[in-house]
Amino acid sequence: MKKSIMALSAALLLGGIASAQKVDFEEYNLDNGMHVILHNDSSAPVVVTSVMYHVGAKDENPDRTGFAHFFEHLLFEGTENIKRGEWSKIVTANGGVNNANTSDDRTYYYEVFPSNNLELGLWMESERLLHPVINQIGVDTQNEVVKEEKRTRMDNQPYGNILTVVKENMFKVHPYRWNTIGSMEHLDAATLEEFQAFNKKFYTPNNAVLVVAGQIDIAQTKAWIQKYFGSIPRGETLKKQTFVEEPISQTIKATYQDPNIQIPMLATSYRTPSMKTRDARVLNLISSYLSDGKSSKLYKKIVDQKKMALQIGAVGFSQEDYGMYIVYGLPMGTFTTNDLLKEIDEEILKIQTDLISEKDYQKLQNTFDNQFVNSNASIEGIAENLAKFHMLYGDIKLINSEIDLYHSITREEIRDVAKKYLNPNQRLILDYVPSTEKAQN
Repeated sequence: MKKSIMALSAALLLGGIASAQKVDFEEYNLDNGMHVILHNDSSAPVVVTSVMYHVGAKDENPDRTGFAHFFEHLLFEGTENIKRGEWSKIVTANGGVNNANTSDDRTYYYEVFPSNNLELGLWMESERLLHPVINQIGVDTQNEVVKEEKRTRMDNQPYGNILTVVKENMFKVHPYRWNTIGSMEHLDAATLEEFQAFNKKFYTPNNAVLVVAGQIDIAQTKAWIQKYFGSIPRGETLKKQTFVEEPISQTIKATYQDPNIQIPMLATSYRTPSMKTRDARVLNLISSYLSDGKSSKLYKKIVDQKKMALQIGAVGFSQEDYGMYIVYGLPMGTFTTNDLLKEIDEEILKIQTDLISEKDYQKLQNTFDNQFVNSNASIEGIAENLAKFHMLYGDIKLINSEIDLYHSITREEIRDVAKKYLNPNQRLILDYVPSTEKAQN
């Protein structure tokens, strides 16, 4: 009884937090097509200036992969008014931090400053857009940086190439078939003119959303935005190409040898629909149920109870056009990857056959309530979510309402969506095995 009361109290408290944390925002367009989103939060004297560009690895030429990620590095080299090597120095000297990241769908840059340095943050991001210096010395420098990143994170990292191998087997037509970091050979072959052309095409105000979030004066912020971004010329209107993959109707089997590992890994991957769909959100619930943490069905069964695996887990890739649900495991002792696959399939079949329990269903809802609250718990998180929901989902209001979609998903939908997407003939089975070859240096 005591536990029930505590659980009820926790649920009520969480519900109160979720309903009370509505994110207010204002949005408008500049004449050059740049979309602007403002969010005022006076709880702390900080401000985020961020720009998301609608360009990612999927927008690259198949013979020039890696450009989007390369620009994430290149555009910190400097501008006409910020000398080479000075960008980070300016940020830190003014009490700020900055970073950037790239996905298959978009590239995101941001600074976090004390609120009295808002104008500085806006100026710097406008400089990145209006006056970037793209020259040979910058390209050569960042080429080496990216190569070292690939060596560290992929080539010399145990299991570092698993995503690359999964993607190239899961997609045959769509640019999702290559990794975001791209090909070093492609980057080596690229000319300076090709990098400059990429910048001219994609780094335009009408291909971007600017978000300012934090302790701000709305009127002053608008004036500064107009001052620094209003005169930037509009770029060409981009038409996104549509790539349609044939459904996977027969099990794809692949093997990859990794010289950096001693224990084989099983990876089984299912192609999932666009993150904008209701089915994608149902699959997120299924992923959490099966493999999110040590209390998940797969971990409790395969690792804790049967002690068949050193690790079991899953990674869900929610993307603009398609997604992936990858379940992986490291067998222990005399157990094999086939043994793990059998256990995984048994748990998936249960979901496809029977409704999950009311208790497990409520646990899922509580988990996603918590994730929703946490995603908007910081100014940085709010800024990125505002940009993401506007640009990639086409519905900025989801920053406040997406949790309602998760609450509306039924146990019956969970069963039906599992039946629709998680079948043996709709997946890749990858044997990721040790190699006798020496690891690359």
